[in-house]
Amino acid sequence: MSDQQRLAPGDEAPEFSLPDADGNAVSLSDYRGRSVVVYFYPAASTPGCTKEACDFRDNLAALNDAGFHVLGISPDKPEKLAKFRDAEKLTFPLLSDVDKSVMTRWGAFGEKKNYGRIVQGVIRSTFVVDPEGKIAKAMYNVKATGHVERLRRELGV
Repeated sequence: MSDQQRLAPGDEAPEFSLPDADGNAVSLSDYRGRSVVVYFYPAASTPGCTKEACDFRDNLAALNDAGFHVLGISPDKPEKLAKFRDAEKLTFPLLSDVDKSVMTRWGAFGEKKNYGRIVQGVIRSTFVVDPEGKIAKAMYNVKATGHVERLRRELGV
């Protein structure tokens, strides 16, 4: 495996501005002064990504009540994200990183093992960004199932 960039607690969260499912620009700086969970997933409407997104949806009220906003980022185009959002009744922003430039800067795209082979792809990852824009938690290679529950436990939510 290569030495690709990995973020760690205390690092400045890389800024981004990406289109949401409706084509509106959403920037990390829009959330300055608030805590935000930024999670990266490989593809909308696939089984694992659907499970993870629905877990965030089902836990969103508790996360919001504890002061955490949620943003999901994938390489899907806004049109596909809109279909995914509507089909699964997702109530948090889904952002499109078609060229994977944001994923790369966050260390969420690169070499990973897939069925024993090393491939290039989206590394399922979740980050907590504090109100000052610093990484509070960086979790790489997370599992789609049970991940949100673990995150809530670690955040005390």
